[in-house]
Amino acid sequence: MNTNDATPEQPTEPQPEQQLERDIGELQADVERERDEYLELARRTKADFENYRKRVAGEATQAEKRGRADLARQLVPVLDNLERALANSQQGEASLAEGVRLVYEELRSVLERNGIESYEPAGEVFDPAWHEAMLTRLAPAESVGKVLEVLEKGYRLDGQVLRPARVVVGQEEQADG
Repeated sequence: MNTNDATPEQPTEPQPEQQLERDIGELQADVERERDEYLELARRTKADFENYRKRVAGEATQAEKRGRADLARQLVPVLDNLERALANSQQGEASLAEGVRLVYEELRSVLERNGIESYEPAGEVFDPAWHEAMLTRLAPAESVGKVLEVLEKGYRLDGQVLRPARVVVGQEEQADG
C-alpha cells in the first residue's frame, strides 16, 4: 500500500484539545450553576434569619409588656389603698399621713416611669372600653351617657387598659306612660 495515495477523509474523532475544551466548558457551567444555587441558598438563609431575629425581638418586647402589665395590675390596688388612707387621715395624724403621702408619691412616680398612667374620666362620654359602670344615676339631659363620678381611677400601660375606671354613669329619667 502506498502511503502517498490520497483517501477521502472520513469523520474523525474530535481532537483531544477540542474534547478538553468542551469538558472544561461543561465543568465551568456546572460550577457556575452550583455557585448560583449556593448563593441563592445563602440569600434565603440570610433572609430567614433576619425574619427570625425580628420575630424574636418582637416576642421579647411583648413578653416585657406583659410582665410590666402584670406588675402594674398588682400594684394599682396598693396605690388605691394609699389614696384612701390619705383621704381618711385625721388632722391629728399628720405625721402618719405625711409618711403615707410620701410612699404614695414614690409608688406613683415608679409607675409613671414605667409607662403606667392613671386617668379620671369625669365628664367624658361613657366608653365601655375605658370605663366600668358600677352605678347609674338620674341626670339632666346633657349628662345622660356621661361619667358623673369616678369611684376608682382607671390605669393604662402603653394605651392598653390595665383596669378600667370604675364610674357612675348618667341615666335618663323614665317617663311614666
